[in-house]
Amino acid sequence: MSSLIFMALYRPKPGKSEELLEVLKVHIPTLREEELITNRELLTLQAEDGTIIEIAEWRSTEAIERAHQSAAVMAVWDKIGSLAQLTSLSTLTEAQERFPNFKPL
Repeated sequence: MSSLIFMALYRPKPGKSEELLEVLKVHIPTLREEELITNRELLTLQAEDGTIIEIAEWRSTEAIERAHQSAAVMAVWDKIGSLAQLTSLSTLTEAQERFPNFKPL
């Protein structure tokens, strides 16, 4: 039952950046309330293209599975999905750099 660090990347849809930031304010608290992630400090970053990156720690691989069964978590994830394209690190210009830098949020 080892923990895992995740990086979630959200590229806001046009005109949805502020709304996405508001939804993300409840994302991590929801995961914590459901006891799915640890209390390790969350990192929230932003790439040049506006993509928001959240870095947090799952409690376990089982917690990942439980997240997908949680109505509260799925409601937040559905809202995020309506406001942003979920993307990967490799799509960011910064990922081409040896030591990428991001703006802290």
